[in-house]
Amino acid sequence: MGYRVDYDKMNDILAVWSETYHVYAPAWDQRKKKVRYREIKTVDQIVLDRQADFSPKEAYYPVSQTMFYFTDTEVTESELADDKGIIVIARPCDINGMARLDCIFMENGGHADYFYARLREKVKVVMLECRESFEHCFCVSMGTNKTDQYDAALRITENEVLVEIKDETLGAAFASASACDFTPEYVQENQKKLHIPQITDRSMVKPISDLEYWTQYDEKCMSCGGCNTVCGTCSCFDTVDVIYQEGSRSGERRRVWSSCMLESYTMTAGGNRARKTPGANMRFKVLHKFYDFADRFAKDGAHGIACDAQMCVGCGRCDMRCPKQISFFDAVNGLAAEIEKMNAGEEA
Repeated sequence: MGYRVDYDKMNDILAVWSETYHVYAPAWDQRKKKVRYREIKTVDQIVLDRQADFSPKEAYYPVSQTMFYFTDTEVTESELADDKGIIVIARPCDINGMARLDCIFMENGGHADYFYARLREKVKVVMLECRESFEHCFCVSMGTNKTDQYDAALRITENEVLVEIKDETLGAAFASASACDFTPEYVQENQKKLHIPQITDRSMVKPISDLEYWTQYDEKCMSCGGCNTVCGTCSCFDTVDVIYQEGSRSGERRRVWSSCMLESYTMTAGGNRARKTPGANMRFKVLHKFYDFADRFAKDGAHGIACDAQMCVGCGRCDMRCPKQISFFDAVNGLAAEIEKMNAGEEA
């Protein structure tokens, strides 16, 4: 069902939604001077003319999340802050990113992650129509420029909002709105076109891992992990026990985002590291995004993900974020070229 409303009416609808949901959308963060997913109250808070610097995942997968509280005699599970649901207003690439996180947390190991699931099941997804590409996007190459996995969709113009409603719960607020025909449109072409590395067999992984290609990142990368913090599909976390005071046996256990690009990421208790260089970390990240995920999780129809889908959704935020101007896009294209050389050598 489609509706046409002006800004005042849409703001009234947002107010109705806000009674039972926290409504998140890409909005300007004055303190950080960035566009990030924040709670909004009005349509004009939604930033349309630039890409969000951060993904929407922190709305349902917090940077820091208390799992339980403990003393020396008992453990108490943490409670959610309130009973409200969550509405995430996001572009198609980010909605596709949400589906990939769902695979990681809901299917990895054959069971759902409890702390992820209890927030994720509260989420309603509202797609923000995206018909024009931003500078760093390569979503068309990844097939993530489109999605039908949403509860509602918005086209926001200068003076009105067109809405497609799939979920009756959200649609109730449009009872007095004018009906119209509205079908979302999608970006058809990006300036950047990615050549996806053709890793067709597990036997290729070892020679790819041994390529001299990865050593260039030993000097370039400063191991800050910034690329992971803005990525909509990075899922790694650490667990930290916070003791309330010295000598106390009471505290809380938190799940905190981590990064495979940090020097300490593979550090063991004995001081050894499985991956000892930034280049090795880059190799791990690239192959995780462009081989491992598809090999392990991508199944036709699962979470709306095609059977040939990669983990990366082509948002390009990692390129925007890197203080050393390392391009993940170029790294993947470069790997594709290296694999072509390998295959050409075998054929010769």
